[in-house]
Amino acid sequence: MNKKVLWPIGILVAVFVLSGFIANQFTGAKPAELKLPAGFSATIIADSLGPLRHIVVTSKGDIYAKLNSIRRTGKGLLFLSDTNHDGRLDKKMAFGAYPGTGVKIKDHYLYSASNTGVFRYKLNDKDEVIAPDQPEIIVQGLVDHDHDNSKSLVLDDQDNLYVTIGSWSDACRQKNSGVGMPGCPILDSAAGIWKFKADKQNQAFSDGIRYATGIKNAVGIDYNPATKTVFATQHGRSFDNMSPAYFTGEKSAELPAETIYELHQGTDGGWPYAYYDQQLQKKMVSPEYGGDGKTSTDKYADPAVAFPGHLAPNDLLFYTGNLFPKRYKNGAFVVFHGRASNPVQGYFVAFVPLVNGKLSKQWEVFADNFTGSDLAHPTGPIKYRPMGLAQGPDGALYVADDLKGVIFKIVYKR
Repeated sequence: MNKKVLWPIGILVAVFVLSGFIANQFTGAKPAELKLPAGFSATIIADSLGPLRHIVVTSKGDIYAKLNSIRRTGKGLLFLSDTNHDGRLDKKMAFGAYPGTGVKIKDHYLYSASNTGVFRYKLNDKDEVIAPDQPEIIVQGLVDHDHDNSKSLVLDDQDNLYVTIGSWSDACRQKNSGVGMPGCPILDSAAGIWKFKADKQNQAFSDGIRYATGIKNAVGIDYNPATKTVFATQHGRSFDNMSPAYFTGEKSAELPAETIYELHQGTDGGWPYAYYDQQLQKKMVSPEYGGDGKTSTDKYADPAVAFPGHLAPNDLLFYTGNLFPKRYKNGAFVVFHGRASNPVQGYFVAFVPLVNGKLSKQWEVFADNFTGSDLAHPTGPIKYRPMGLAQGPDGALYVADDLKGVIFKIVYKR
C-alpha cells in the first residue's frame, strides 16, 4: 500500500472531475410531501443520484452513499456535499469501482461493502476520503449468488465488524421439490451474520466467526450503544407453488413476519427450519421440514419485533441524537421497501421505542406517503421507494430512495 497523502478538498474535487467522475449542481432544498408526526418536516436535499442503497452522514454534514449498480459511472460510492450552504447537496463525486449496500464511518475510516467483501478508506479531519483509489481490503471472498447478496455492515465499540450474508435460496429445498435439504448446507456460508476484526486487513471468509445464523437475509443492521448489542432485520421467506395448500392465497400474502432480532453470539433465528407467524405470535415449523401450519417450535430465538409479511425491511437505525423528542432516544427507525397485504401498507419508515432496555412490540409508522398515492387503490406508479437511513450530526434523520435517487432530510422543530 502506498503512503497516503492528505489531499485538500479542492485538489480532491479536481482529481474526481479529471478522472471522469461527476459533479452535479442542485439549487435549493425543497419541501417533501411526507406524512410525519406533528412538529416534524422533511425536505429533499438531493435527487437523480441513481439506485441508492445505504447512506452515512459525516461529522460535517456531508454524505457518503452506496449504489447497487455501477452502470452509469463505473463507480459505486458517492460523496455528496453542500458547498454553498443552501441546504441542498450541490456537489457529487464518485469513486469505488464496485456496487454494494453497506457503508459506515468509524474512528476516521469509511467502511464500504461490495457484494463479496468490505473495504476501508482513511478519512481526514473533515471526514473526506484521503486516497479514494487506494482502499484497504478488510474482508474478501464472501459468497455472492446474485440474489439477496448485499453485504450490510456495522461496527461495535470493541473494534469488531459485523457483516450480513443473505441466502440466495428461499427455503433450502432439494432440487425441484418441496422437501428441505437435510442440515441445510447453505448455513455454512450464508443466512447469518459473521464477525471480523475491524482493523485487520486481507481477512478471508474463513477468518470470520459466525456470530448469528438462521437469518435468511438481513439487509438492515445496527449497533445500539444503549444495550451494547447488535440488531438486524430479516426479510422473511416466501411460500410458493411448491408449498402446501394451506399456504396459498391469503396466507401466502400475509406470512411470514418480517422481523428484528437482537443478536448475541450463537443466536439462531431458525431459517430454513422455522418461520415466525405474527398472527399466532409463534415460531412455526417450516413445511419443508415437517410443518403443517399448526406446529410451533421453541427451539429457535424469537424476534424482538415482528412486522407484517413482505414489507422488506432494508435498513435499521438506532437514534442517538437530541433533536427529536425524548421518546425517540435509543429507539429504532426501520425503513420498509415492500408492500404488505393485511392491512395494505408499505414503503414507509417505522419507529420502535426502546422501553426498559428492550424494543417495544408496539411499533408505529413514522414517515409515510413516499409512494405519493393510496397503495390499496393506486392511481399511478410509486413515486419513491425508501431504502437507507442515516443520522446527521445535528440529530436530523436522512432517508435514501432507490427509485429516483432522492435523499430526504427530516427535522423536528420544538
